[in-house]
Amino acid sequence: MSIAELTIADTAPSDGMDAVRAWVDDIAALTRPDEIVWCDGSLGEADRLTKQLVAEGKLIRLNPEWRPNSFLARTDPGDVARVEDRTFICSEDEADAGPTNNWREPAAMRAELRDVFAGSMRGRTMYVVPFSMGPVGGPISQVGIQLTDSAYVAVSLGMMTRVTETVLDLIAAGQEWVPTVHSVGFPLVDADGTRHDDVAWPCSTTKYIVQFPETREVWSYGSGYGGNAILAKKCFALRIASVMARDEGWLAEHMLIVKVTSPEGRVFHFAAAFPSACGKTNLAMLQPSIPGWTVETIGDDIAWLRQGPDGRLRAINPEAGFFGVAPGTGETTNRTAVETLWGNTIFTNVALRDDGDVWWEGLTDEPPAHLIDWEGKDWTPGSGRPAAHPNSRFTVSAAQCPSIADDWDAFDGVPIDAILFGGRRATNVPLVAQARDWRHGVFIGATISSERTAAAEGTVGELRRDPFAMLPFCGYNMADHWAHWLEMGERLGEHAPAVFQVNWFRTGDDGRFLWPGFSENARVIEWIARRVEGSAGSVSTPIGQLPVVEELDLDGLDLPEEDVAALFEVDPQSWLAECDLTDEFFARFGTRVPAALRAELASLRYHLRA
Repeated sequence: MSIAELTIADTAPSDGMDAVRAWVDDIAALTRPDEIVWCDGSLGEADRLTKQLVAEGKLIRLNPEWRPNSFLARTDPGDVARVEDRTFICSEDEADAGPTNNWREPAAMRAELRDVFAGSMRGRTMYVVPFSMGPVGGPISQVGIQLTDSAYVAVSLGMMTRVTETVLDLIAAGQEWVPTVHSVGFPLVDADGTRHDDVAWPCSTTKYIVQFPETREVWSYGSGYGGNAILAKKCFALRIASVMARDEGWLAEHMLIVKVTSPEGRVFHFAAAFPSACGKTNLAMLQPSIPGWTVETIGDDIAWLRQGPDGRLRAINPEAGFFGVAPGTGETTNRTAVETLWGNTIFTNVALRDDGDVWWEGLTDEPPAHLIDWEGKDWTPGSGRPAAHPNSRFTVSAAQCPSIADDWDAFDGVPIDAILFGGRRATNVPLVAQARDWRHGVFIGATISSERTAAAEGTVGELRRDPFAMLPFCGYNMADHWAHWLEMGERLGEHAPAVFQVNWFRTGDDGRFLWPGFSENARVIEWIARRVEGSAGSVSTPIGQLPVVEELDLDGLDLPEEDVAALFEVDPQSWLAECDLTDEFFARFGTRVPAALRAELASLRYHLRA
């Protein structure tokens, strides 16, 4: 088949390793790499690739006294974050993508991709990276293969997923797999033979991050940044997996997972969906302030949930590593995360200290006197600009996290006792509330929002919706996602986990946070656990069940009574105004909004007026 005749859909797998080899050959014929390397995920391979990247000037080896086997990467200033406006869901029917996704007609997109990928890997090596999301061969796990011309991406995949040749054995035996293709998009050798060896971190002005839901493909061009290039993460584990989950009767969600143990030794597992800047990582690595309780980490970002043989909802963290935001992560905010980064870490776009270690805003209270910033320029505290990029990252294995649970990679997952939803709300939403039932819980998840602050674009106080914290990551129509959750509740029946809403960010009239947050959030986790086991009471309100305040452990906090009252205040008029905003939000999805959620909204209005 000639390049001119190649249709990307023709390369999709169908019959084990013969299909894999044919697919690799076809993509190589299209992209023209100088060499093809099949990765095995070994430590030796990681060592070779990092040494190669250091020699090429794409990684800086950090001082081994401070960060053994750790590296700093600096990307092009134009390639530092996800590019949502260039992220496409190419479903056959535009309505299946929904109003919150960018849609393009699949055949037209395939034609564009053929053009940009043609010759895109000239002068580079194409790495074939077989990976498993979740324990290899597990009942909730899935496998895929990424082709990439970036050694940095190949190394990162080895940290974020389970890269192993065993995946190829599973595919040879007939397991379905997801094909993903990535090119940084700037050929090191032009078609006429002209070389560009001086380009250390290429950044194409043309970018595509494309998901084909029906054929389970991901194609990414023009970016080397993590979320755009490590295709196993958001592209596969959420956008494609959410479609797979819908079709196969499970859930792929933007959720952390924690293991909570009470002083009596009872174990609970919670999953929680929070939009960005709402305390997700801090909860995943919570160090409780109250004695006798422990919280252990299972996952900090993505959860796959499937009903087990016992009828209960079981979950895995499909990833094997953390790809965390560095700024704001420090000794006072998240000591566990800082301790995780002692070594074996790739830092991207943070600042470099004079002693060969790294630094970012929030790591320490006082900045060093001199740094090399994320763009390679001299920096001092008086420079008037951040030393680390606000979206700078760390990539590290989950296994070296001090709070990692012993069952974090359980083969068949962990049973989920409760699901939490949270946003960043200064008003209206109480510290914690329990949904009346599963359907009410889906309504809560579908209407999660945060209020814009002065630091964000838009009107201060305006609600920014992020249903289920999945708005940028759902691979199909969000309203259909809500319907799928309702169907899951019907399947689970009496085994459905309890659902809660939390809000650490309510403020007083003076703008002061009413709740101390951070490690004190364990007091809310305690109440949730006690509700799950049936030992804590509640007060019925129009928005759900609130705690009996006297049963909350507030010892030692010295919270004024008026602050405690304000944390749980439910103002009917404010909530009725919010109902109107929810109506407007639902209107975006037209008739696809499940009738059950419209009924929940009507019920909320009725009880508020009553």
